[in-house]
Amino acid sequence: MTLSGAVDLLGEQAVLALGGALVGLLFGFFAQRSRFCLRSAVIEFWRGHAGEKLSVWLLTFSIAVVAVQVLVLAGAVDVSGARQLSARGSLSGALAGGLLFGAGMIMTRGCASRLLVLSANGNLRALLSGLIFAVTAQASLAGVLAPLRESISLWWTVEGGPPRDLLSVTHLGHWGGLAVGLAWFAAALWFALRTGRSFWKWAGGIGAGLMVAAGWWFTFAVASASFQVVPVQALSFSGPSAEWLMRIVRSPSPPPGFDFGLLPGVFAGSFLGALLGRELKLEGFSDGYGMRRYIAGAVFMGFGSMLAGGCAVGAGLSGGSVFALTAWLTLVGMWSGAGVTDWLLDARTGAPRGSVVPRPGKLVQP
Repeated sequence: MTLSGAVDLLGEQAVLALGGALVGLLFGFFAQRSRFCLRSAVIEFWRGHAGEKLSVWLLTFSIAVVAVQVLVLAGAVDVSGARQLSARGSLSGALAGGLLFGAGMIMTRGCASRLLVLSANGNLRALLSGLIFAVTAQASLAGVLAPLRESISLWWTVEGGPPRDLLSVTHLGHWGGLAVGLAWFAAALWFALRTGRSFWKWAGGIGAGLMVAAGWWFTFAVASASFQVVPVQALSFSGPSAEWLMRIVRSPSPPPGFDFGLLPGVFAGSFLGALLGRELKLEGFSDGYGMRRYIAGAVFMGFGSMLAGGCAVGAGLSGGSVFALTAWLTLVGMWSGAGVTDWLLDARTGAPRGSVVPRPGKLVQP
């Protein structure tokens, strides 16, 4: 059955939800097996110990950029109508939101996608942080924090269209975008070859990046086959988390779409990955300080992601792969905010990567 036939038979919403679930399933599996994590990559980078986590992130990011640019050049995808490029954007929101999100992911030991992956593996700290992240994201979108978000967003804005498209601003075009992606891929190869030949580092990093491109391709294909307006999008976790929260607490629920299937798909894929690797394990908090740190970090991430217009995957990978100006600025903010926060909370105390320091002289392994 063709995609057009599936749309005629099932409707756009059902097809989008099924596609989102499949893309999410594969992304969750690859992310779990490869230990894909922006936080860990940032820590390795700023502490000068480039290892597998940095290699995995670079592989995922570069493959997403290369694959999306190839699809655009082949005429298989048109991303000009994506919200990251077509809508009016906020440069102040991107930078401030990126800084807050970066700080928050250090405090919670993972970005929004990583929290979902860890929750599926039995990590109760990640589950609580993910719930608080979703509540804060919704409050920032249309709740008590919305006025503050809107105020910061208006400090410095950029019009949609060419002014928000880095490839247009720099006159590189999509061939130039492909060249930039290949340069990042070369850097990823260099780091990856230096850090060993782990199968899942390569397969997982490349697979996760391809899923970002798959999201763009699939939603564009459905939009092209439909008579309804279908948003062209890829993976993101801030908006979908807020949407799922409202599905639970409010009726009637918003109509299903790509995001509807994405989150359950990622959860299921991560669970399967952990099951395959025999890594399912219940984990909780060891003390009150750790819980306070995770809660504060989740609030920073939830507000930061909505302020920036996306999370580490939504802005960093999906937005970065189409060269949205605000997305790349958000990435700069995330890397900067995470680096400073790691230095303030962990690195200068001598804590090993991944440790939580509740008070001087005491280390608690999370």
